[in-house]
Amino acid sequence: MASDLDLAESDHDQMVSGRSLWGKSGIRPEWRPIAQSFSTDVAVIGGGITGALVAEHLTARGFSVALIDREEPGFGSTAASTAMLQWEIDSTLTELEDYYGFERAAGIYRRSGAAVAGLSKLIAANEIACGFRSRNTLYLADGREGARNLLEERQLRRRAGLPGVYLEHPDLFTQFELDRDGAIYSPGSAECDPLLLTWALIELAVRRGARLVNASVTALHSEGDHVTAEIDGGHVIEARHVVLATGYSMPGVDMPKLHRSSSSWALATVPQDPANFWRDRALIWEDSHPYLYMRTTADNRIVAGGEDDDTTDAEIRDRKLPAKTMAIQEKMKRLWPKADTRVEHAWCGTFGETVDGLPLIGPVPETPHVFAAYGYGGNGITFSYLAAQMMGAMLAGMHRDWFEDFALDRDGPGLRRFGEDVARGGKELR
Repeated sequence: MASDLDLAESDHDQMVSGRSLWGKSGIRPEWRPIAQSFSTDVAVIGGGITGALVAEHLTARGFSVALIDREEPGFGSTAASTAMLQWEIDSTLTELEDYYGFERAAGIYRRSGAAVAGLSKLIAANEIACGFRSRNTLYLADGREGARNLLEERQLRRRAGLPGVYLEHPDLFTQFELDRDGAIYSPGSAECDPLLLTWALIELAVRRGARLVNASVTALHSEGDHVTAEIDGGHVIEARHVVLATGYSMPGVDMPKLHRSSSSWALATVPQDPANFWRDRALIWEDSHPYLYMRTTADNRIVAGGEDDDTTDAEIRDRKLPAKTMAIQEKMKRLWPKADTRVEHAWCGTFGETVDGLPLIGPVPETPHVFAAYGYGGNGITFSYLAAQMMGAMLAGMHRDWFEDFALDRDGPGLRRFGEDVARGGKELR
């Protein structure tokens, strides 16, 4: 069976604008233009966090890998991430149970938790200096009805064996000085600098023989037992498999019906007095409409974001940055009055999300030997780690029934709720 894909050019400037604070102390990998055609086991297209995790894992499994990006790696969606490495998913366990039943929903949540734990072990084992810190999370209720919903969510999580406690308003205010009606307080999450992590993972892959190629893939030809990638300039890369890790879109591929693009905005404050932070420096996200999330950094800044909407035009998105930044500042000040809300960095980006809040990972339908690894949603980096593990298993010929939970052509929940979910915000920059 033969299949061809014409890959349209993607532009990092169309994906992200503004100035994030990541990668200041890192050493960027050295990428070279392709000098001649060659063959490899796997061609990974896209040098952001997903491509880096996939390349690291596949080289650890013994595959030869070419990592290809026409732009400077990491400066697409990865640079815009706020790198809140949470196992809690954009869709609550209650929502996923409604979509897919309790057992399937609980399994998805457990695998998300295992992905954060696995990523933590990978970073520790390789002594990656990326500002990684384990964190608890505070999932704040939006009003009394939201508090009731969170209490029911915590009860369902307990049934699934997931960690955490529910805090009523008096405990939340006493312990955290946060004036909200309730919250779920959970262990097992983390934070990092996404660019430093990406570059370190790429260097690990290079030490094992990965080739870094600065080029644009213009077309893929899947035929027989291999895929041929056409490179601008006339060269080709022949691979047994290709993994698309190109951000929020798959060039040349019809996007799955579950997919939609939206934009999100974020900021980083001036350094704060560490004595003025909330307890534990927990990752905070509020189930408001639109939502708010906050974390701290190693140099004592507050990173906050949200305000998602369905803007996809880059010029319109960028024009909204000042107003969105001000809205985030105001929400941050109301939630945490001790914050110095002066802004040193503000940025925005366009991202992919799905109806059910889950990633798109697995074979591209009707295109043999071509796979997609897209860590959509607020759990982007968490799901990117999961995608790398799944790619390793799939390329080694192993299959698990639960892989279907993330398949590109899976049967998702009804689309009737998606408009409402987008209005709420997909927590994408987390």
